[in-house]
Amino acid sequence: MYYYYPTYFGFDYFLIGAAVIPAIILMIRVYKSDRLERESPAMLWRLVRAGIFSSLIALVLERISEMILNFTVSMESPLYNIILYFVIVAFSEEGAKYLLLNRRTWNSPEFNCQYDGVVYAVFVSLGFAMWENISYVLSFGFGTAIIRALTAIPGHACFGVFMGVFYGIARKYENLDRRKTARFFRVLALILPALLHGLYDYIATEDAKNYVFIGFVVILFLVSYILVGKMSKTDQYITKRSWREL
Repeated sequence: MYYYYPTYFGFDYFLIGAAVIPAIILMIRVYKSDRLERESPAMLWRLVRAGIFSSLIALVLERISEMILNFTVSMESPLYNIILYFVIVAFSEEGAKYLLLNRRTWNSPEFNCQYDGVVYAVFVSLGFAMWENISYVLSFGFGTAIIRALTAIPGHACFGVFMGVFYGIARKYENLDRRKTARFFRVLALILPALLHGLYDYIATEDAKNYVFIGFVVILFLVSYILVGKMSKTDQYITKRSWREL
């Protein structure tokens, strides 16, 4: 994630709309897929704000980590981009999202269905993507909005889907008092999205003809779409009370 700030202080509402609307459309899609018990508007707004705040945390972490990387590894080395994308960018961004996601939702009484984990993670991820997208679009224009609407914003949503799937499973096992299993899935909820994020950025940078990148993005989107549908259809209540009633 790199922030490019505009050279003017006025607001171009058309560009802001182009930056924000794709994220909102994806939020609505995921929200409407929640079959059992939809989350409150207050909760959803808190998650979007958490995503925005996580982007600021990630920015600070990335800038500091990059300075350290530049002093320790040559930019000409193949190792440079691997560390940059798979460690610094991926874990700064997905780690910041997960930190705020966990802080806002883990102990919330609204977290009573497994699919809630997907909704929460996607809203945090899209809050992040929306704020990041505004800075890009205001700097580079409408063409950038189109490209990012088809790649970066759905990409963040996909990372959120993978995070949310394992996050919801972790909450289920926590409610069953299977703490070790819950911790395992919480680790997966961070590591898998980070690895996918790193791979996304690395391929986008290294694949000069974009064939591999396009194929990766298509597969990522299809798998995420299938996961959302499957998790929505098989959703179940995961409160301790609901398990005792089975």
